[in-house]
Amino acid sequence: MNMRAAGAEFIDRHFHALTHKNYRYMWLGQCVSLIGTWMQNIGQSWLVLTLTGSSLKLGIVAACQFLPILLFSLFAGIVVDKFPKKKILILTQTVSMLLAFALATLVLTDTVRYEYILVLALLLGLNNTLDMPTRQAFNVEIVGKEDLMNAIALNSTTFNMARIVGPSIGAVMMAWLGAGWCFLLNGVSFIAVLYGLIHIEAAPYVRKLRAKEGILKEIKDGIVYIAKDPILSPTVMLVTVIGTLAFNFNILIPVFTKNVLHMGETTYGTLMSCLGVGSLAGALTMSFRSKRGPKLRLSMAASCMVAVCLILNGLSGSVWLCGTLLACTGFFNILFATNSNSALQMYAKDEYRARVMSVYSLVFAGSTPIGSLFSGFIADRFGANGAFVACGVLTGLLCLFITWKYKSSLSMQSLKEQEVA
Repeated sequence: MNMRAAGAEFIDRHFHALTHKNYRYMWLGQCVSLIGTWMQNIGQSWLVLTLTGSSLKLGIVAACQFLPILLFSLFAGIVVDKFPKKKILILTQTVSMLLAFALATLVLTDTVRYEYILVLALLLGLNNTLDMPTRQAFNVEIVGKEDLMNAIALNSTTFNMARIVGPSIGAVMMAWLGAGWCFLLNGVSFIAVLYGLIHIEAAPYVRKLRAKEGILKEIKDGIVYIAKDPILSPTVMLVTVIGTLAFNFNILIPVFTKNVLHMGETTYGTLMSCLGVGSLAGALTMSFRSKRGPKLRLSMAASCMVAVCLILNGLSGSVWLCGTLLACTGFFNILFATNSNSALQMYAKDEYRARVMSVYSLVFAGSTPIGSLFSGFIADRFGANGAFVACGVLTGLLCLFITWKYKSSLSMQSLKEQEVA
């Protein structure tokens, strides 16, 4: 067997979602765009901390960015069901590009102020409210259910490769040229994903309207559907806990770097990259095992391990130990997130999928304002170490309770798998 054939067999076995042409367009565009996104993420966090010196104000920026998702994501799920998802994504990605250019202009012209960053964060949050459930629900249209989990794992792989490369480039760029160039390059990077979206040819799923079906009734039907499902219900509850308490790294890591380790931009970028390395390992692990499908037991176990890692992060005091623990945290975070995301998309019926994913966006990203304010407040009062420990303890207690309460759902999953098959 020659190298080309061996490579094709490896891709077909472990990255089989890439055999779909439409998915390749989407994936290649994301490979470029997500590097820019991570450059902007660390650039914005460091910029706010430099301007204000307050971890609480940094938490407020994160809260503004995710508050619209908390308020409007349930309504977004209704919109996503009724329009072609490709057109929605072209619109939302264009808006994201323009917002990145706006922030770059403010910084490069020395006119940036904390209040302007808050406004731009709020606008980006409004845009992401529509973008997130659309991207999630679009996966099944371009790869089908059979390769859905592999596609989600590959998305996580791309996201976390960018999480390694983006902060590294962004940290160097901030040190040499300033944060403005991070935002400018992020804006340019959206051209790649827009090019990919334009070339995708997929038959869109648009839900047919029913007589006398109001928006509030549709939202209620979606929530009731999740609540009654033995797999979707505990998965959403676990995602709520992890999304609220375990994904506040944009706040805790810069504060930990500056106030505990007494280091600068380069160390900050390195720690964010360590988180990305562990996350990448987790994404590849899920990609290799994607043929087995999502398992509720894995979500339960991974969520508890995330809690342990957060507590240990709070007890660390050196760069190398913190970097190692962040890598472990990233690994279990992605095992949890990929498995849970796949379960929600795979086990949801077609007519409910967009609404289920809007609830996922609500509890995973929309809960961030609560977690951001909580972690920012604790970090202000008790330091970044105390915030890591507090988040870890609460995460562990809540996840253990959910695991105990829904242990009977584990025996129900085999029936659910037969329904999907």
